[in-house]
This record gives sequence, C-alpha cells and structure tokens, in this order.
Amino acid sequence: MGVLDGIRVVEIAGIGPGPFCGMLLADMGAEVILIERADANDGGMLDLGKSAIVNRGKQSIALNLKDARAIDAVLRLIEGSDALIEGMRPGVMERLGLGPDMCLARNPRLVYGRMTGWGQTGPLAQAAGHDLNYIALSGALWFAGEPGNRPMPPPTLVGDLGGGALYLAMGVLAGILGARRTGHGQVVDAAIVDGSANLMNLLLSVHAAGHQPIERGSGLLDGPHWSGTYACADGHFVSVQALEPQFNALLFNKLGLGDDPDFRQPYHPHRWQALRERLAAVFATQPRQHWVDLLEGSDACFAPVLTPVEAMTHPHMAARGVYAERDGVLQAAPAPRFSATPSGASNAVPQRGEHGAAILRTIGLSENEIAHLLSVH
Repeated sequence: MGVLDGIRVVEIAGIGPGPFCGMLLADMGAEVILIERADANDGGMLDLGKSAIVNRGKQSIALNLKDARAIDAVLRLIEGSDALIEGMRPGVMERLGLGPDMCLARNPRLVYGRMTGWGQTGPLAQAAGHDLNYIALSGALWFAGEPGNRPMPPPTLVGDLGGGALYLAMGVLAGILGARRTGHGQVVDAAIVDGSANLMNLLLSVHAAGHQPIERGSGLLDGPHWSGTYACADGHFVSVQALEPQFNALLFNKLGLGDDPDFRQPYHPHRWQALRERLAAVFATQPRQHWVDLLEGSDACFAPVLTPVEAMTHPHMAARGVYAERDGVLQAAPAPRFSATPSGASNAVPQRGEHGAAILRTIGLSENEIAHLLSVH
C-alpha cells in the first residue's frame, strides 16, 4: 500500500513527460489506468513495449478513441477518478470529446492535468517541439556547457522530466488536495517552458546577487576550478564541486596543492581558468580509481562520473538499492522514500491492453459491450 493508495488517475497514453508523471504516481501507490491505442503499431520509434519503464505499475486498456462507445467508457471511468493526465497538442482532447469541459461536467471534482511543451496558450501553442526546444526558449539551456562549446544538457532531464513531469505531478496532487477541500476540480496547465523557467529561480537568485553572470563559465556555479569534471589517465572522468572554503581547502590538500600559493585564493575569477588547467593536469596523471581511493567519502565534495550500469554496482548506490534489473531492463527505484508506506519497487510493465476487460467491468459494462470495445481497431 503506497502513500497514494485510493487515488485513481486516468492517463491518456502519450510519450515522454506525461507517462513519466503517471509512473511517479503509480510508484507511490495510485491506481493509474492507462488508455492506450488499440492499434499496436502506432507507437513508432518510441513504442518501447516491455521496456517502457514509465508504464510500470499501471493498468492498461487498449481502446479505439474514434469509437463513440469507447469515449463513453472513458468518461464513465473518469466519473470515479481523481485525475486525468494527457499530453496531446491543445485541442486534440476536445476534438475527441474528452476535453476539460466534458470531463468536469461528468466529474466536478476531477483534476485535469495537461502536459505540453509550449503550454495551452501563446503563439507557439500549436507548434511541434521537443525537450531541447522548450528549454532553449525558456533560458534553461543557456548554462548547459562550457564557454565556446555548444549548449547540450543530458537528454530529457531538464525539460521533459524536470520542468514537465515533476511539475505536472506536483500540480495534479495539489489539485487533488484542493478538490478534497472545496469539492471542485480544475485544469492544470503544465508547460515545459513554464516549469524549466521556474527551475531557473535559484540560479537567477545567485545571478541577482552578482555571483552568476549571464556569460557562461564565468560565475560561481560554473566557472571555478574547484567545480567541474576532469579527465583521468584511463579516459574516465571525476567530478568535484568544493564550494565552501573548508571543502576546497581539503580538496587541494588531498591533491598535494595545499601549500601552493596559487590555490589559496579560490574565489578570484581571474585565476580560475589557469587553475582549472593545473587541476586538469593533476587528475590526468592517475586513473579514476586512484582518485576514488583518495577522495571518495571525504568532505572534498567528490564523485566519480559513472554510467548508469556502473552506478548500479557502486557500494553506496547498491546499499540503497537505487538501481535494479527487472525482466532484463535496468531501472531506478521509486523516489522519494516513505517510512510508513514504501513505494512499489517491483511494479511490472503491463502488456498493451492487459487489464482491459477487468477495467471495463468496474464501470458496469456487459460482456458483449466489453467484447465490442476490445475488438474495435
């Protein structure tokens, strides 16, 4: 039993951040009913099948949403649900007959979560786009990279998931709390441009205080030699981010640089580039494991740069059970962790339409009606 036990969410199948939001809710115990397309060949290059970790823990039903009886079945599901989440372009759900007005008319307490890149309104609302485009426009991409190099963050993490799925999940849960207090649901417009811009506020605070110029690589968070990644002799990388004076002093001491006068003024920007080059030369003299043995576990603010496969077997990550394989698929455990209601770490990925008949019986359909709906393609 998870912390969201008793919460029912209807998810209209999509790609990227919407399904990830559904996974977060299912991990925490919500009953997430995934409405998939009946056509098994519709997923294109992102139809992941049993590798779709974002569908773990959900119940799947496959329906032809061009069939009016299928739309009516979805509306009947919505009558007993707390939330709906969808990631279509603005207007698509309305044309299907599943827009907010129709759904809230059937269930006034429903929280209707809408996941888009550009938002429901604005000049770009109808334009196609993806993660990189949204964070480019919001400003969140700007600091992702070193001076003179092209900006490139980890794929999907800043926009689709950080600025999208997490904000949709937070909005839906806040909406459910509000509906339980007031009896009225509402629409949650979760746009990746909004969320990724909102993620910038801590960085903008540092900028306003004069510590983080807009020029990339020149601020306290992306410029100093004691903050960055370095190549090792074996081609692997390590990271350091020893922000506070006691931490960078410890780092330099462990590297044999504590008595070097050049390293006694760690906050002078005009020295950062030269000292970065010196640190790069030091780290390049030994393989990664040497630096792990020397620095890991200390207050030097150090960590090796690992692949996800390597991370699974790292002693700290293994002790916490952060990664595991299920059905041959490497995946991360649910987060955050709850003391009294642990999340389901072993939830399986359903087959397309696996729970269709059982779901339709819960809304009182006859066996003939169920057979019709599950046979229409």
